[in-house]
Amino acid sequence: MEGVRPGGGPPAGGPGTGSGSGSGSGSFPSLFPPGLHGIYGECRRLYPDQPNPLQVTAILKYWLGGPDPLDYVSMYRNLGNPALNVPEHWHYVSFGLSDLYGDNRVHEFTGTEGPSGFGFELTFRLKRETGESAPPTWPAELMQGLARYVFQSENTFCSGDHVSWHSPLDNSESRIQHMLLTEDPQMQPVQTPFGVVTFLQIVGVCTEELHAAQQWNGQGILELLRTVPVAGGPWLITDMRRGETIFEIDPHLQQERVDKGIETDGSNLSGVSAKCAWDDLSRPPEDDEDSRSICIGTQPRRLSGKDTEQIRETLRRGLEINSKPVLPPINAQRQNGLNLDRAPSRKDSLESESSAAIIPHELIRTRQLESVHLKFNQESGALIPLCLRGRLLHGRHFTYKSINGDTAITFVSTGVEGAFATEEHPYAAHGPWLQILLTEEFVERMLEDLEDLNSPEEFKLPKEYSWPEKKLKVSILPDAVFDNPLH
Repeated sequence: MEGVRPGGGPPAGGPGTGSGSGSGSGSFPSLFPPGLHGIYGECRRLYPDQPNPLQVTAILKYWLGGPDPLDYVSMYRNLGNPALNVPEHWHYVSFGLSDLYGDNRVHEFTGTEGPSGFGFELTFRLKRETGESAPPTWPAELMQGLARYVFQSENTFCSGDHVSWHSPLDNSESRIQHMLLTEDPQMQPVQTPFGVVTFLQIVGVCTEELHAAQQWNGQGILELLRTVPVAGGPWLITDMRRGETIFEIDPHLQQERVDKGIETDGSNLSGVSAKCAWDDLSRPPEDDEDSRSICIGTQPRRLSGKDTEQIRETLRRGLEINSKPVLPPINAQRQNGLNLDRAPSRKDSLESESSAAIIPHELIRTRQLESVHLKFNQESGALIPLCLRGRLLHGRHFTYKSINGDTAITFVSTGVEGAFATEEHPYAAHGPWLQILLTEEFVERMLEDLEDLNSPEEFKLPKEYSWPEKKLKVSILPDAVFDNPLH
């Protein structure tokens, strides 16, 4: 539950009480948390005339059992910059993804040199509508939603990342239904007693712009948005009333910038969470002893801690640029089936509750398969051309991680080091993690055969593609197949 109140900090001894007469952060009382003090000081630098901004406050703090990880979201009125064609807007700043307190109540204190908490706070710039006297509060709930994801998954965000939201950000009829993340253009990194805090700005985008970011990269689309004033301009201000994509505003951007970028650079989307599954067709279905990768209606085998760590690293940042196309090695030091090189302070984001359980070695050995059947829902299947064209043809890899279990499917090219799939044995499994190695020649053929995936509205489900000589089958299935394990 949240409340809106004027104030620039905590209600007791914070900068919202008794700080109005001060002239800078040096006059603040010493009672309020030092981490919050540091962030508020940066806000005061930008908004010296707004010492007590409106704030959305978590009534029951997260560290007391409340549902909202952000203690506060401050809302400022920014006059923009007419010389740069930057309109007036509302500027939202979160407090809570970084370590505000330094006493381990929320974040583990790890020193002053590294990141504070998760190392960043979120910001958001929303165009101010004519006659609007107070900032809308829905962006604060949006920021709480992103913060909940970070706290639950312990995946951090980086500039260039994208968030597929699939709904208007303000619950209206707007076309702005997804987000990109970038550095805030005005707020500078802050050194606090508990580490460094940077500021990542949320940028609302249309579905077509999200898809372009997936096919190419987030930074490239952000640069295009900066060149189109009505789509964000230099400060990337979100306008929920924007009715056209940047490609409708300037059709040349798609062909001259995005398509050329995809061809030259490929995609730096290395993996997605998806509705997917796979079957080993090499053995008869009744042989469940170490042959089935997916057991519909039964409990699937769990990934070992090391396997989880490998896939987590692949998916840790969906738009991370891979400087070297290398998958982590399989082998790790193990003792009694438990992995020893896990980071103790962060839970693996892809780990189920029993992933770290003791697993006999014979159940997780790498197996070469003769024939496989891949299954995807429509949304995941639509990304296969991206995987092939934007990743494998550029010597990279791409991973689908099931949102319903421990299953993972990684496509690799012949240039990826550390893969356990080889040209001699292109299908290989390690527990429920399948790797598929595809040659460039076969990728080109698959792209021709899968061309209709680029226009999913034109085909009916289920849809099947088969390459008998390669002993590979791909099915695009309704969501119900994945939502109901007994289906």
